[in-house]
Order: sequence, then structure tokens, then C-alpha cells
Amino acid sequence: MNIPFLDGWRRRHGAPLPEQAERDPQGLAELLSECELLRAHAQSAGVVLDDSPASLEGLDQLQPRWRDDAELVPWLGNDAGLYLGTVVVRTVAGAGWSIRSDGQPVVRLANGLEADVVETGRAWAEDGAPELSQVYAELAER
Repeated sequence: MNIPFLDGWRRRHGAPLPEQAERDPQGLAELLSECELLRAHAQSAGVVLDDSPASLEGLDQLQPRWRDDAELVPWLGNDAGLYLGTVVVRTVAGAGWSIRSDGQPVVRLANGLEADVVETGRAWAEDGAPELSQVYAELAER
């Protein structure tokens, strides 16, 4: 997935995105954790997104009213995946963001496993499955 705002970040830092992500993992983590659309949507529903595993359970309990808006689903799903990745990176030892050669952000676990959290978030936004909290639990166990 090509995320347009990442192109701007890459230009400002003067390096190809995968290489820059390796040199500035904290900057990349901050950028990917914004998830403004999801955070606004959750806040309007009374769910606090504090980057904790418990907040993923709160997201799983939201009424999926966004599914009525075909244009909103992919954007919200993208944010849900980035948020899932943010929680994993911040709470699972050894986890970090990585950028594939196609520009897709993924979470890399300490054991080398890559998790395509954006794809997971999109599936969650479209169908409600898999639950974000369940995916987190599975990744945290590895």
C-alpha cells in the first residue's frame, strides 16, 4: 500500500523510505501512530485510544456504522491497522515497524515474523474479523 504522506516524510529526510525507517525508527513510529480518522471516530463513540491492548478491545466493540460509507471503510481500516501496529510496537518486546519494498508498513517481531497489520485493519473495518484484540494476542505470544 502506498501511503502518500510517507512520501513527504521520505523527501524531508532525504532517503528512500525503507532505509530511512531503519535510521529513524522512532520518527517512523510517531508518524504511523497518528491514525487521526480512527482516533476521532473512536472518541466520538466514547472509546479512548491510549495505545494499550485494552483499547483494541474497545475498538472491537464499536458499532460498525462506517460500513455504510464505502469510501470511509478503506481509510478507517488503514488507520485501524496502523493503530494495531502501534500497540504492538509499543507493548511487545522487540517489535518494530518495517517498510517493505512496495512501501507497505508492517510490524516485524523479534523472531523475524512480519505482520501485515494494515491488511488486518482493512479486513476488520470491512467484516469485523479478525478482531484487533485477538490479532494482538496472537502477535504478543510469538
